[in-house]
Amino acid sequence: MDNRDAIGSWLSGPRAAAEEAGVDFGYRGQQLGLPEEGPGSIARPGRRFGALVVDWGLCLLIAYGLITHGYDQATGNWALLIFFLLGVLTVGTIGFTPGKRLFGLRVVALDTGSPSPLRATLRTALLCIAIPALIWDRDGRGLHDRLARTVEVRV
Repeated sequence: MDNRDAIGSWLSGPRAAAEEAGVDFGYRGQQLGLPEEGPGSIARPGRRFGALVVDWGLCLLIAYGLITHGYDQATGNWALLIFFLLGVLTVGTIGFTPGKRLFGLRVVALDTGSPSPLRATLRTALLCIAIPALIWDRDGRGLHDRLARTVEVRV
């Protein structure tokens, strides 16, 4: 084996090495029975992050303009509370937040289709902690989605 091959396999990671050995991982969402592309497919990280930025900006604007009348530490705390309420109320009833709707995304439960308010509460609480959202599985779902048994899909 050439040194360049050894370094290249190390840089590309274990998934690339396994694929070279013939392991078929499939596409994101295949194990969940979702299509590879188009409506109903797993939402990509860029869209998800964009929707999160829009929702957080909206909550920050509401906290800044209606509650604290200025920006200080309390504004961020109020924005987090508004973000939690926004997530629970909108995802638990219609399946998306304003940011998700803007980016063409929807949260669905794996078994029933629409997330219940309890699942939306669990998912949003874990999202507010932020760490579970940074731990992904091979389908691109965050730990908050896995524990709530939901998935974020394209509309």
